[in-house]
Amino acid sequence: MTTLVERLDLPAALLRARSRRDTETETVQFAQAALAAAKQEGLQLAVRARYVALAVIACLLPIINPAWEQLYYVALLGLFALIGWAQARVGRVGVSRPELALLFCDLALLTFVIVGPNPLGSGHWPAAMQLHFGNFIYFFVLLSGATLAYSWRTVIAVGTWTSTLWIIGIAWVWWQPDRDPALTARIAAAIGSDHRLFQLISPNSIVFGERIQEIVVFMIVAVTLAVAVRRSNDLLIRHAAVERERGNLARYFSPNVVEELSGHDEPLKQVRTQNVAVLFVDIVGFTAFADARTPDEVVRTLREFHALMEQEVFRHSGTLDKYLGDGLMATFGTPFVGKADAINALRCAQAMMAAADRWNNLRKTAGETPIRVSFGLHYGPVVLGDIGLTCLEYAVIGSTVNAASRLEALTRALDCALVASDDLVRQARTELDSAEAVFRPLMAQAPQTIRGLEQPIAVWTQARAEE
Repeated sequence: MTTLVERLDLPAALLRARSRRDTETETVQFAQAALAAAKQEGLQLAVRARYVALAVIACLLPIINPAWEQLYYVALLGLFALIGWAQARVGRVGVSRPELALLFCDLALLTFVIVGPNPLGSGHWPAAMQLHFGNFIYFFVLLSGATLAYSWRTVIAVGTWTSTLWIIGIAWVWWQPDRDPALTARIAAAIGSDHRLFQLISPNSIVFGERIQEIVVFMIVAVTLAVAVRRSNDLLIRHAAVERERGNLARYFSPNVVEELSGHDEPLKQVRTQNVAVLFVDIVGFTAFADARTPDEVVRTLREFHALMEQEVFRHSGTLDKYLGDGLMATFGTPFVGKADAINALRCAQAMMAAADRWNNLRKTAGETPIRVSFGLHYGPVVLGDIGLTCLEYAVIGSTVNAASRLEALTRALDCALVASDDLVRQARTELDSAEAVFRPLMAQAPQTIRGLEQPIAVWTQARAEE
């Protein structure tokens, strides 16, 4: 296996840059998916709330005015229910013209119901009397429903459309003739010169002051709700980003570490030195293997291999530091030092060897070439923390990392599957009884000269399984 420096070539840098772009794209897609799910959930909630509101109004109308003419308004409530059902069907994130059209129909229908005369009514009141019943408040029911599922811009549109339709309705009423001038004359004669009182109680009076007040108050409420909707959407996107980051953490850290980091992320920001077990894994002769196969087969093989190795890293409470082409680097004791880091690293390497053997048996059965895997283990001080300026990366660096990489490369010269430093084995024995079975396959070797270390170090090896 080549050194870390040799692996930092241009293609690898391009792959990392592409990976960052892919991650950003995935984050956006994740947020959009969260918004889409929230939108559909909000629409369903809005429809249920609409049905409840319509049922309450249907019961309220006969109580307010127990007359057969109220059946007209009860029947129109069915149209509002139908529009709500259609909105739930066509609603989606982003601009949806059918959804906006249905929303406009909602408001237009309510304006028609409030302003237009009741065809079942027995009286012949002036059209302006419709404005005296205070039915404008029903627009607030539609506005409140809009906040459950729509964007802040749509809530503003609801306020604007309602104000426009209400002005049109008032203008229509203003143009209507007096249907009962005699009644108007009698009321004027009874009031006398008090024109202000006449404007309030005259059946032909529109009471423009109250109408303007309705529009202004409605717009104030609409803008306030729009701000609240925008803030809730921002919170949703932030929550989606947090969940995405949590998912990204789960790619590198074991589940128990993810739980800790989700609540306390400061350890990732602190640059510090601590003792860590480092594991390097590599496929032997992968270049020759890849040259003789199609790109699809090479990628498939790597994915299967990485999946097996990654599973063991997390199962043994390790951290997946990075993939290195046909290999990977894992650490034990990051971001938090544990009580069994060295023994976890050794057990992980042996579990990886067993997993690779099982995988090779399946490959042989399928008529495919077995894969030889080598492992290097070392224990010692490392520097860890965020590096970079605009693009941060959580890194583990130091001579311990380089030594582990070169111990993995030493497996070729010693013709074995695993090379572990004496530092790691001694630390593992302090963490666990040295009589345990995990130490039995290890064989002591003469001290080896490792480039980057001042003195030769004692190593232990573990042979490959019979091929």
